[in-house]
Amino acid sequence: MTDEEIMRIGPGPSRSAKRWVARKRQRRWWAVEAAAAVACLAALVAYFHPGSEAPPPGAGAVLPAGASTPASTPTAAVGLGDPSEAGVASPGLRPRERLPSPTASPSPSPRPTPPPAAPLLDVIRTDVPATVDLTAVGTRDWVHWGLRGPDSVIRKRGGTGEIRDEGGRGARDSYDTNPEFFSWHDGTPVDAVGSAATGVYACDVGNGFALAVTGSGEPRTVHLFAGLWMARGRLDVRLSTGGPTRTLRLEDPHTAHTARFVIRFRAERGAKLLMNWTTEQTFGGCGNVGLQAVALR
Repeated sequence: MTDEEIMRIGPGPSRSAKRWVARKRQRRWWAVEAAAAVACLAALVAYFHPGSEAPPPGAGAVLPAGASTPASTPTAAVGLGDPSEAGVASPGLRPRERLPSPTASPSPSPRPTPPPAAPLLDVIRTDVPATVDLTAVGTRDWVHWGLRGPDSVIRKRGGTGEIRDEGGRGARDSYDTNPEFFSWHDGTPVDAVGSAATGVYACDVGNGFALAVTGSGEPRTVHLFAGLWMARGRLDVRLSTGGPTRTLRLEDPHTAHTARFVIRFRAERGAKLLMNWTTEQTFGGCGNVGLQAVALR
């Protein structure tokens, strides 16, 4: 029975007819509420999952009376996968999107190792001062020979030890008639001397002294104090790493003569400056070359 038929019955319809009308109206209200709930649910899913598929057409529309809702509605977004693989999503990012990894700063390239400095070797001859202060001249190292005999050697206390006596040909003897004097106040085993006129010598051609100074890679200056008596002396200077030899000569056929040889050199660490002071010619019995001191600064 329709509502129009019930109304045509006129006043005083039966109770059963009134209950039937009330139940029919209530079912329509329930259908409207259910459609509104489905529309709200679809809107929430679209808000929290912007990448998910849009609801099918008509999902948010009010269903006609008596229509039934689908048994199930797919709500999972395609491609979400395992939540543990998705990581922590930042607001506004689609699922599985990742923040770009920071670009690693390129490590600075190592500075090229500078090439070793070129070797240096220069020799000049000058006069010897009346008094030589070995402490002042040999700021790095110094050695004096012959103070107390042919085997007496005095070194700078606390020196670098870079000056080496490497022997030489011929027997050594000492003398105390040098025309110049030597002094020091930082020696060992003799602490201080004010005026020493001593030295050592080696007679005959081919005999003399072999000396060396170890290199450090830095420019160094060597002062070699040497002499001769009735002879011609020859000084050969070279670097142990090779290169040309510098040769200087000193001669006096009548008496004694002294000189200071100033040698500027640079040799790599472990290399040596080599000095050979020998008797090249004699002009009398026991013509010789002599050695007093070497200083390094």
